[in-house]
Amino acid sequence: MLVDPAAPARMRLLLPSGPAHLTYCTNVHRGEGWAETFDALRCHLPAVKRLASPGAPMGVGLRLSAAAVAGLDDPAELDALRDFLRREDLYVFTVNGFPYGRFHGGTVKERVYAPDWRAPERLAYTDRLAELLAALLPDEPGLIGSISTVPGGFRPAASALGARGAMADALLRHAVHLAALEDRTGRRIALALEPEPMCLLETTAEAVVFFERDLFGAGAVARFAALSGRPRAASEALLRRHLALCLDVCHAAVEFEAPEESLALLRRAGVSVAKLQLSSALAVPRMDAAAAERLRRFDDGVYLHQVVERGPDGLVRFLDLPDALDAWRDGGAAVPGAREWRVHCHVPVFRGALDGFATTQPALLDMLARQRDDGVSAHLEVETYTWDVLPPELRAGGLDASIAREIAWVREKLAA
Repeated sequence: MLVDPAAPARMRLLLPSGPAHLTYCTNVHRGEGWAETFDALRCHLPAVKRLASPGAPMGVGLRLSAAAVAGLDDPAELDALRDFLRREDLYVFTVNGFPYGRFHGGTVKERVYAPDWRAPERLAYTDRLAELLAALLPDEPGLIGSISTVPGGFRPAASALGARGAMADALLRHAVHLAALEDRTGRRIALALEPEPMCLLETTAEAVVFFERDLFGAGAVARFAALSGRPRAASEALLRRHLALCLDVCHAAVEFEAPEESLALLRRAGVSVAKLQLSSALAVPRMDAAAAERLRRFDDGVYLHQVVERGPDGLVRFLDLPDALDAWRDGGAAVPGAREWRVHCHVPVFRGALDGFATTQPALLDMLARQRDDGVSAHLEVETYTWDVLPPELRAGGLDASIAREIAWVREKLAA
């Protein structure tokens, strides 16, 4: 692993496929309002950097709630953030704009998708995130910013009449804002929709259809041109420049997607991966009564833990772990045939097994090999936001050291 000599002011992983920035997402830290968020950043980021990147600048995957964004409307607070980043040799290149509201300290579940992309609040919040990221991006030629976001919305809500079109129109309006922002500041930012189980965009295949039809299709191009006042001939290129995908390896693995298949779909459709989230989920190779009992320890009551079962009848999806366990108790165990479960519970990426279960780490290793050799994204972000709700023995060693260990594990695999 080398540092790119063409960018001496920034640490880049120089891979055979090209340079990439590696970070972790600060959504693992508690913080909703700006004061609480800034306290968490000042507490944890320097400690993680000392362990993970002591001799070079470290990138930051910044999570800001709507309340934190409002706090940064104060120029003095934004200056304080800039001073902190400069002093600690940190730089922000990507933002997590998925959770609009509370993400720790209470029940989150499907609230994490609200407001969805039909709501004016979601558009206004994401526009403001783009402005902040443009203000924080280092002055480095060619450095692009990325913002990950909810994939339209929660599937039950997104199934309402007209919801899909309304979401697409709001995304087009945001692309107009991003294009104007680049004209005004010279900073290019891409919005990255993040497919997730039980959302409008659940699989890579569903995301590709949405991009091809609703965001890059002829109607979308005409709408963007009308909204932006730009020539129609240039509009499709601008849409592809500013609208992209956030590929979360855990989410794809829960859906039993193979990295090779996911990437082939995206490349054929010309959908870029603005951010690759490096994450791993629980895997139960064969469900039985003992596994069902052990899984109850991961029902934390805070986050949705969607389950996808692969069995004799193909894939069966459950909204949450308790739903899947109830179905298993009420008759699933009596149905003959092997059943494999994937559970949307982010677990440390360096663990290939835990508590008698497997993990989806093989999919992550596959994706990292493709990143190293072929290039998937210039933005790599470790995202294990569940640390404070995992069973106690999985949190041994402390949060900062565990985050640094995840980053070191990724770098080791990329250098293999």
